[in-house]
Amino acid sequence: MLTSTKSPHAASLAIRLAGQATMGVASGLGFCLLAVLIDPSNVTSLIAHNAEPKTTAIILMGFFALIFGVGAALTGIVLTGIEKR
Repeated sequence: MLTSTKSPHAASLAIRLAGQATMGVASGLGFCLLAVLIDPSNVTSLIAHNAEPKTTAIILMGFFALIFGVGAALTGIVLTGIEKR
């Protein structure tokens, strides 16, 4: 029989961090949607007047999703470290 060499704690930590990152990505996409809908700085018009508006919108969404996702994952690492102490 093959047994896993990883501890259950390591798998649990990875799942918790993936959950944190997923929540961060969702928050980033929500922030991007609100930034476009509220449009305080004419983000929508800047995207619309660009040469390739679809690409610009995808880059904007990807940027916010990655930034919020990484931030939430790092926050999850810090909070997990605090819980251990």
